[in-house]
Amino acid sequence: MSMLAELNKDKAEMEMTPMIDVTFLLLIFFMCTLKFKTLEGKLAAYLPKDVGVNQMDAEPIEKVEILMRVVKEGTKLKNEGKDGSRTYTSSDTGRFDWGEDRVMEYNVGPFRTSDLEELRIKLAKVYRDRVSGGEEKVPATIDARPKTVYADVVKVLDQAIDSGFTDITFVGAYPDHIE
Repeated sequence: MSMLAELNKDKAEMEMTPMIDVTFLLLIFFMCTLKFKTLEGKLAAYLPKDVGVNQMDAEPIEKVEILMRVVKEGTKLKNEGKDGSRTYTSSDTGRFDWGEDRVMEYNVGPFRTSDLEELRIKLAKVYRDRVSGGEEKVPATIDARPKTVYADVVKVLDQAIDSGFTDITFVGAYPDHIE
């Protein structure tokens, strides 16, 4: 036989033991260097075990509610069209469509008035009373009922800010059937 034929008879074999050793070493290396994901939003808290649960209830914060209502809608303003026609503006577009002769009513608790200056005086008195009573922050809520014009809401907001209120929120829209 030729030398080439003898070489073909011997098959080359790879040793599996070193390959298995390298695979296990890589597995151990990756397991040691792996960083596990920390849970978000959970903090480890080590609380003292000798102190019980806090039994003190949180005191509710009372908001000063300012209610705005339209008592008299006033005269509707007319809108000039491009063709010279005059039409009433629609209230569903949200535009200013009532005249200045409308009458508003403002309620702060049982107090009612139609004058913005009286409202400012009442709000200032309520704010002073609450601050002198020990409250640090006095929140207020402006509740503008349907058909209230944004200009009137801004006037009431200005009166509340002038009275000292800084934490002022607005009540959301009402369904159509509530007036």
